[in-house]
Amino acid sequence: MITLENLSIGYTTKHSRKIVAEGINATLNSSELTCLIGPNGIGKSTLLRTLSAFQPPLEGSITIDGKRLETLTDKEVSRLIGVVLTTKPDVQNITVTELVGLGRSPYTGFWGTLNENDREIVEDSITKTGITHLAGRMIQTLSDGERQKVMIAKALAQQTPVIYLDEPTAFLDYPSKVDMLMLLRQLAHETGKTIFLSTHDLELALQLADRLWLLSAATQLEVGTPEELAESGSLSRFIDGKGIHFHPETLTISVDK
Repeated sequence: MITLENLSIGYTTKHSRKIVAEGINATLNSSELTCLIGPNGIGKSTLLRTLSAFQPPLEGSITIDGKRLETLTDKEVSRLIGVVLTTKPDVQNITVTELVGLGRSPYTGFWGTLNENDREIVEDSITKTGITHLAGRMIQTLSDGERQKVMIAKALAQQTPVIYLDEPTAFLDYPSKVDMLMLLRQLAHETGKTIFLSTHDLELALQLADRLWLLSAATQLEVGTPEELAESGSLSRFIDGKGIHFHPETLTISVDK
């Protein structure tokens, strides 16, 4: 379990401090797909970077299984948290299998040599993400959707109990978006991992997320199942407006023509 207590996130400079969101109290559970939603510029990426230990919180604490995140070494964090970013990997002339194998770096020695157990974990990660047919392909020859699956396989090979993803469905066509979120939901349920992602694909999140985190300027953070946030009116307040209507009974969205 990951626990956020009185968390404030933002940035500090030499002369000032900017708080993006504050007073965040929430938990992330294992075996669940949790989707972070909210308007542009509200702080979703900042929250993800803070949870990933890429930047420190301004106030409050983040604990993973009772251990405060800031007390962990880089190596300990790399064995607890896997991160998949939206940006394309800046690598060429490396096969899918070799790139997924880089996920074993927290466990290999200085030279990064994979032993038989490492290779079995890499193969299993490739199988779980359904990209066995891509194993020998060069990474630069893949589509955006295929490349995202490779990065998820790399995170699986890292064997962390937690995986964070920053807009994993960005730049994908609709069938690929559905395929990606279905895969992440399946992985959370079948492997027992905590999978947490930010997304603007609201309708898919409503259908596939076990739990939603709604970050907004008015209420900061609201947490619940899609049904709970629909019943409370939180989703209507977030979605309704400018010809857009949320229907809480069916968890669907319509647009005035």
